Amino acid sequence: MATCWQVLWAYRSYLIVFALPILLLPLPILVATKEAYCAYTIILMAFFWCTEALPLAVTALLPIILFPMMGIMKSSEVCIQYFNDTNVLFFGGLLVAIAVEHRNLHKRIALRVLLIIGVRPALLMLGFMLVTAFLSMWISNTASTAMMMPIAHAVLQQLSKSSRDRDIEEGRNNPTFGLQEISDKNKVTKHENRQIHPLPPGSLESKTNRIQKKYKFSQGMSLCVCYSASIGGLATLTGTGPNLVLQGQVNSLFPNNVNVVNFASWFGFAFPVTVIFLLLTWIWLQILFLGFNLVSDGTVAIFVGMIMFIMPSKIPGLTQDPERPGKLKGPPTLLNWKTVNEKMPWNIVFLLGGGFALAKGCEVSGLSQWLGNKLTPLQSVSPSTIVLILCIMVAAFTECTSNVATASLFLPILASIAQGICLHPLYVMVPCTLSASLAFMLPVATPPNAISFSFGGLRVSDMTLPPARKTSPTRPGKAG
Repeated sequence: MATCWQVLWAYRSYLIVFALPILLLPLPILVATKEAYCAYTIILMAFFWCTEALPLAVTALLPIILFPMMGIMKSSEVCIQYFNDTNVLFFGGLLVAIAVEHRNLHKRIALRVLLIIGVRPALLMLGFMLVTAFLSMWISNTASTAMMMPIAHAVLQQLSKSSRDRDIEEGRNNPTFGLQEISDKNKVTKHENRQIHPLPPGSLESKTNRIQKKYKFSQGMSLCVCYSASIGGLATLTGTGPNLVLQGQVNSLFPNNVNVVNFASWFGFAFPVTVIFLLLTWIWLQILFLGFNLVSDGTVAIFVGMIMFIMPSKIPGLTQDPERPGKLKGPPTLLNWKTVNEKMPWNIVFLLGGGFALAKGCEVSGLSQWLGNKLTPLQSVSPSTIVLILCIMVAAFTECTSNVATASLFLPILASIAQGICLHPLYVMVPCTLSASLAFMLPVATPPNAISFSFGGLRVSDMTLPPARKTSPTRPGKAG
């Protein structure tokens, strides 16, 4: 019979949705100011985003209801935040991403890189990291990981199979890709003429160690794909949600900023950071698993996205229409609206809009100014120390919540902190935006981590801690 706790757990989402707004009511009732009303909305959305009691996109729509109800902003002022220039930029970037996926451009890039770099484990890992990071600059981190993980594991399986076949035929180990599994029964191999020959004494590596190497390399490949997807998204403004949240909130909070955060300026700042992070991640994964062996940006994005609906996917010509015999038809375009409608993550558009609405609400209600005034004692602390503490806090928070939700929640507060202690807002907001994308430690931290966790036979300890010297090779590849 179900216990009381089991019933409560089964209905936890309903309890949070109905009970939390009531429990937080003393704040706007006892402090009847616009600042308190805005704080009530922020706290409520933060709890809903953390617990996922409601879908993230649905939670992001709460300002449309609460801000007009509490007199913070008019409905027309809130709603316009949900499809501003930054959201249009994101929408245009998604059109390009869907076109890349729909026409399998990512597979062509990946295979071309593999033909160039070969199959040495270290270079193979680097090649997949470069391709994944490049794709993640233009499409979502989740999509780039979902595209590359099947390719990576198919390559691993093919290389392992080729190594075994070569060993059986030639009676020797493969020095280039030593991940093969061979039977150690009597420690013998066979030539094509069926004669049995003992293995050379110097090559008597145990089967367990060989399986161990293969297992660790598979783990490294899984982690390199999801990590490089998160890192690659840092390089461009459309690469990951927190970057767009930063641009939208800077434009909202500081309308006279002369468009300081745009596609070109962000790329000039973030691309070198991405290269450094990618190199350091590659080195770290080698140590752990292989050893030392125009106009506005939104206008441009929509323009490029519309081109995808115009350009033919094949050489222009006329072919028979299979659906209408006797009729001719031209080649299909690179993208069509049916594909866009099926693959467009509309929920992220609403999630971004919710963050922009929060930022505007903080400004209009006066909560930003109030919070900044309360934090003036922090002026005595070193700015670099403040930034380090805030980055660690954001990085820890994003391990448990959506990257976009984390950035949407923290950036308005960080802007207030910076103004309160007389720092340039970007000095605090930019590094914390980068930190919001660096969710590496938990499978639930970001969708790329979850995808790799399900593919690569990983455990949580493999992501949070350096691997032990002897990792069990018998764990099944599918995460339980």
